[in-house]
Amino acid sequence: METESEPYVRLASLRQLHQVMADMNTARSLADTLQTVANGVVSALGFELACVNLVRPDGDLVVAAFSGNPAAEALITGRAGSRESWDRRLNMGEQWGDLVFIPHTEGWVLDDDDVPQWYTEGPAPRFEDEWHPSDRLFAPMYAKPGAQGGPASGELIGVLSVDRPRNGRRPGAWGREALQMYAFQAAIAISNARLRANMQRALVRLEREQQALRASEESFRQAFEYAPSGMAIAEMGGDQHGRILRTNDALCRLLGRPASAMRRYSFSDLVHPEDIGTLLRTSAEGGRAELRLGRRDGTYVWVSLRNSVVADAADGPRFLLTHVEDIEERKRRELQLAHRASHDSLTGLPNSAELRARLAARLCQRPQTGYHGAFDSQEAFGHPVYDAGGHGFDFVPGGADSYEVYDHHVHTVAPEGEADDGTKGLAVLFCDLDGFKSINDRFGHNAGDAVLIEVARRLGNGVRDGDTVARLGGDEFVILADGLGRADAQDLAVRLRNEIIQPIRAEGRAVRVGASFGIGWAHCGMTADEVLKSADERMYVEKRSRPKQHRRAG
Repeated sequence: METESEPYVRLASLRQLHQVMADMNTARSLADTLQTVANGVVSALGFELACVNLVRPDGDLVVAAFSGNPAAEALITGRAGSRESWDRRLNMGEQWGDLVFIPHTEGWVLDDDDVPQWYTEGPAPRFEDEWHPSDRLFAPMYAKPGAQGGPASGELIGVLSVDRPRNGRRPGAWGREALQMYAFQAAIAISNARLRANMQRALVRLEREQQALRASEESFRQAFEYAPSGMAIAEMGGDQHGRILRTNDALCRLLGRPASAMRRYSFSDLVHPEDIGTLLRTSAEGGRAELRLGRRDGTYVWVSLRNSVVADAADGPRFLLTHVEDIEERKRRELQLAHRASHDSLTGLPNSAELRARLAARLCQRPQTGYHGAFDSQEAFGHPVYDAGGHGFDFVPGGADSYEVYDHHVHTVAPEGEADDGTKGLAVLFCDLDGFKSINDRFGHNAGDAVLIEVARRLGNGVRDGDTVARLGGDEFVILADGLGRADAQDLAVRLRNEIIQPIRAEGRAVRVGASFGIGWAHCGMTADEVLKSADERMYVEKRSRPKQHRRAG
């Protein structure tokens, strides 16, 4: 069993967190971005209060946005604290990665400094990880953050202050990682909002100050060339619409291509074939899309692409200004979070929810029935037939017109009777380990975890590509294997049992476990729970049929 496990993360929570991060990057102004950052902490990260402290040009930090309590917002918004006081806070307490946690037992020394803060009262914690009203948690934000999960670097641009977790506890491992990742994305969003504001001011000067054109062009050139994210200028209109005219160093480094080579392409030449539709749907002005661009080495990188039109008052649109932001790390994190929600944290196998989803995707509500009469065995229910054009569909005879119903879902069928009649179906093998509890009791949970990990590896190696091996929990596993007959399923169960009963090294000693298998069959008309219950019952029948002294040996 796991000594620690990741908390269950609902898909709805991941979607909400993803939406909040997307909103940060679509805010219209810096002020909107700051307020969106504060609101996102309250709506998606499980805290009741959140404050964004922004570094001013003089180095002090001002409360720029607040969320969660209108009275506290009116009290401290716009007030500033000295950089010296903030540096003191960020260098005391406990370091949780890039986060700084100051428990109430240490934070009392900060009550009288000049940093704006709100005060709450409450009883002493009743248990170790209970949140105290005087606990403080800060998430620093940097202008050039390093890779997520790595040490922070770059210039401090602000600090996120959070308070009152809704569950009343100090954040666990996932909560800390989520807050750290959120601060990472918030820093990028604030930096980009500042960059967009600077770019917009430069563009306004280009339009309104023709007499200062050279000075405005120099300002634009510097903002373009030294932008931390990729920038490109492309032609607009005509036969060469979309052709890249100019790129900055950041974009060239991102794609591994020199500026001279970039001028031979348009973005449609560089985009991944699967994303060309996304690029074409992106509007010219204000359009934004997330897609993949090709590198020189043949690989692809995920980017956020935003277009703006640089126009001339007399001549109309002149060219497209494209902002390209590297979001590869964010996409990787999203995939990791989604994987954690659907896979077992110890073995890496699909978990119970993912197993049921895969099983349910193969089943429909139409029950399995047999057909006789004018149809041969190859046209029976569950076997695809083809029209004159070669398109496959399921043929369902019945009624006055045997051809009136066509269904593109290929129905799942199961062998009938106990004899192997040659029918191939979706076998569901329910595996329960024998003797596992005694290993946990005698040698500890670490040894038990090592056994579970090795059993998962052996099961994965013992099935075909395309089969599913999942962990239901504890010492129970399920295998989904399609296209098997009864004899095939029995052979598979024997092979897997023979693999499992081999000695396993755990905590420096060799241990052995047995395995009991129950073989069920899935067919349309059943639910996923009914299929699993059937296989589970067969497993217990098989377990009781074998003498107790032989179970561990398989």
